[in-house]
Amino acid sequence: MMTVTDILRHKGTAVWAIGPDATVFAALELMAEKNIGAVLVLDGDRLAGVMSERDYARRVILMGKSSRDTTVSEIMTPRVVCVRVSQTVAQCMALMTEKHIRHLPVLDDDDRLIGIVSIGDVVKAVIAQQEFTITNLEQYITGAGVSSYPAL
Repeated sequence: MMTVTDILRHKGTAVWAIGPDATVFAALELMAEKNIGAVLVLDGDRLAGVMSERDYARRVILMGKSSRDTTVSEIMTPRVVCVRVSQTVAQCMALMTEKHIRHLPVLDDDDRLIGIVSIGDVVKAVIAQQEFTITNLEQYITGAGVSSYPAL
């Protein structure tokens, strides 16, 4: 079964973050530049929250605020659901579905931030697992042998 470690091994551990006192506009610029749907909010080394496109739409646009005058801390989601590197892709999918979230920061055993997993990363891993299973079943049925574990 694939784990968060497998996802991070493929996608890397780059994390894009911004401070809580930055403007929402600055966060949006970073998100556009990096082509990401959410940015982590770090207060020093501490994970203070996450700001997503959804936060922006609901807490700036719909409230009639200005992204240039609003700080990230005013609209971010402060209670962030995180995962560990040992958690499975299935556990991530279940957590994202249950909590209605699209991004999971990844913590190591010392509670240090080491990456982030998105719903796209999880779906890609699920598809790779399914393709691997199908290929091996086909090979088993035809007598062609079994493949090695899939690459994302």
